Amino acid sequence: MFAGCNPQAPKSAKTPAPAHPHPATAPPLHITGQGTQHRPVRLIQQIQNRVEYELVTNSYESTGTQGRELAVARDATITFHDRKGITLTARAPQAILDEKANTITLLNDVHGRTSSGITLTCDRLVYDRKAQLFHGYGNVVIVNANGFRGTGSKFDSDVALSHIRMQ
Repeated sequence: MFAGCNPQAPKSAKTPAPAHPHPATAPPLHITGQGTQHRPVRLIQQIQNRVEYELVTNSYESTGTQGRELAVARDATITFHDRKGITLTARAPQAILDEKANTITLLNDVHGRTSSGITLTCDRLVYDRKAQLFHGYGNVVIVNANGFRGTGSKFDSDVALSHIRMQ
């Protein structure tokens, strides 16, 4: 063991700045949330002063760095809002929020209903946040308020389910 005392402050050594500084990268975060039946977890996403969607779930798990997070919610209910105030509420056993892809995907027996009474069922529902459009896949059934029933394997639509392209 060496110990010593130096009454003079050490002279500062100048170290050259790196030619190409690398920005500091934040370590990935792992976040879990657990609610109860009477006090679920609520996540609300806003664009400016407008609610884009509200997620209600009993549990979720999120991993990643800012802007690249991937969150998985179990037994999720998500209410999507369009610019005109119309909503689509969808329920599924699993929802995946992918910040990098800018999507929300509901999986495994998705059931939805718009504020105007249109109902939707499908196997997988993907919401493209940038385009504000839905893409549904597998066993698609859409029934409007008048009882018209459309079926297919795939559809694309707005939040109101008023402009649907089905295959």
